[in-house]
Amino acid sequence: MAGPRIIVLTRDPTGPALGGNAIRATELARVLAAHGDVTLAAPGEPAEAGLPFAHADWDARRPSELRALLRGADAIVATPQSPGIQAELRRSGARLVLDLYDPYPLAVLEAYRGAPALRRRVHTTLTVDAFTEALRAAHHVICASERQRDLWLGLMLGAGLLRAGNYDGDPTLRGRIDVVPTGVSTAPLPAGRPIRDRLPQIAAEDDVVLWYGGLWNWVDPVTAVRAMPELREHRAGAKLVLLGRVPAAAHQSGMAERARALAGELGLEDRSVFFLDAIVPYAERGAWLREADCAISTHLADLETRFAFRSRILDFIWAGLPVVCTRGDALSELVEREGLGAAVPPGDASAVAAALARVLATGRDAYAAGFVRAAGELDWPTLAEPLVRFVTGHATPPRLGDAALAPAMPGPPVRALATRALQTGRRLLRLNR
Repeated sequence: MAGPRIIVLTRDPTGPALGGNAIRATELARVLAAHGDVTLAAPGEPAEAGLPFAHADWDARRPSELRALLRGADAIVATPQSPGIQAELRRSGARLVLDLYDPYPLAVLEAYRGAPALRRRVHTTLTVDAFTEALRAAHHVICASERQRDLWLGLMLGAGLLRAGNYDGDPTLRGRIDVVPTGVSTAPLPAGRPIRDRLPQIAAEDDVVLWYGGLWNWVDPVTAVRAMPELREHRAGAKLVLLGRVPAAAHQSGMAERARALAGELGLEDRSVFFLDAIVPYAERGAWLREADCAISTHLADLETRFAFRSRILDFIWAGLPVVCTRGDALSELVEREGLGAAVPPGDASAVAAALARVLATGRDAYAAGFVRAAGELDWPTLAEPLVRFVTGHATPPRLGDAALAPAMPGPPVRALATRALQTGRRLLRLNR
């Protein structure tokens, strides 16, 4: 359609199975398609028919190969990238909207907790560098909550980006950084019995408590497992199904391994606690959510939890599936406010068991009105209005880094060169195998 040429970039692979970043990029691209000529660029396969797609293998390609894709773009929506790719985004001359919905620097602190000290330090340093330099190159920023907006304003302040040139005329800075939460799908829920088809040990009358999402080190499946003996005292047929990918890296799979070991120690594994190391195809996820009786989403008491925006909760709202979740993030506040289940203190297995028993006894139907209300407030086109305004604006503002004490550049020079050297080495090793 007529309008600006917009490119939405994600590093997450697209295709039948989608991670959180790929889901968000796909949905944002769908919304923006009503306002311009949109291309979704990602590794993997096209996310859906009808949405123009460009394959971009960020790890294997030279950044300069992106130039053909970026040439002529009016606006680019992207998460922080490596120094080389970030330089290409800047070189394109397009209006750059930076999506900071994922507070990844805080997740990295947990993800690499078990790694050697030097490796952990390198990853945390380079991640903060990537976010800081992406901010310098951006014209606008979006994030998922007001709490996240405060976090990124703090980073901008520390990086010297809140200068008079950005502040004058817009003291709220809404014209440069605004909130675009992840929305709720409007697609119909598919039918099916995937849980009981996969796990015949679960009877038709059993209560299914579903963990849906990756078993990362910054979430807490251990407390979910620990709650099961107490829950079964009240709901003898309760079954916990943990549906989510276990991280491949050994230092990132600690929580998943602890949860599985605990289930074995308690004699629950494959009897009332089931681990399915898989990512459900995006189009099929609704059948799993429809079949469950309650969802569970427990997390640690840390910074990542405080600033996270758990997109899995949005799928529970879509499916009308009540959830027991840990307090501490923006969506747990929504669960409590709208009566979508229950929120509990972090690490409290007894509170989790009591909340699950209460939600299961109440039944899904009793929560329906709250889900209808919440879904109406989380409509994608309405939520994305600030992003639409940014990419369709007539006058492009200066880059945020243009007002800084130091000029914007593709990463602090020494670390940017080191990162590029490492990436080149990885490419050469891959080619020589």
